[in-house]
Amino acid sequence: MRVDVDRDRCCGSGMCALTEPQVFDQEERDGTVVLLRPHPAEALWDSVEESARLCPAQAITLDDAAPPADRTP
Repeated sequence: MRVDVDRDRCCGSGMCALTEPQVFDQEERDGTVVLLRPHPAEALWDSVEESARLCPAQAITLDDAAPPADRTP
């Protein structure tokens, strides 16, 4: 899975960081999303998908493609 975020679209609600803090964080100055892991481990996929569903601004997009073989998730 590949995760992308649109920081311009983000409204800073923090649902993503609350739901999956291993993948998402927030900027201290304005609360916008910070993507920590664009290729999260498979064990985190369910919570990452929930984060995307809960995002009121729909600023999180997911691609079901597997991470590149030479990249550690």
